Amino acid sequence: MTVLQFAENLTDRAAAHQVRYGMDLKYALGLELDDPGFNASVLSEFRTRLVEHGMEEKALDLLLTALKDRGLVKAGGKQRTDSTRVLAAVRDLNRLELAGETLRATLEALACAAPTWLT
Repeated sequence: MTVLQFAENLTDRAAAHQVRYGMDLKYALGLELDDPGFNASVLSEFRTRLVEHGMEEKALDLLLTALKDRGLVKAGGKQRTDSTRVLAAVRDLNRLELAGETLRATLEALACAAPTWLT
């Protein structure tokens, strides 16, 4: 979550909110759609523990190894975050979240306007 938080430039509170209500982050984190998320303080506590135990570099190495094993980055190469493939993946996630939010808003409006039809 910390990497996604940095990529989206989110505060701890905003990141926790996105995990609680955003379909895209739940998908990226492998959570169920009804997962309640976590408290915003978890993120700062996690970063504090990493630094206190000198594990920040180890965490980065593990992340890079996992990305390399999945073929998402290559060893020793320069990675560009503005590549077409990355931008397309972000665009797809944004569209998916927009579709989900549109469906949610529509269902909420239907629940108010015609609750018996909705059930």
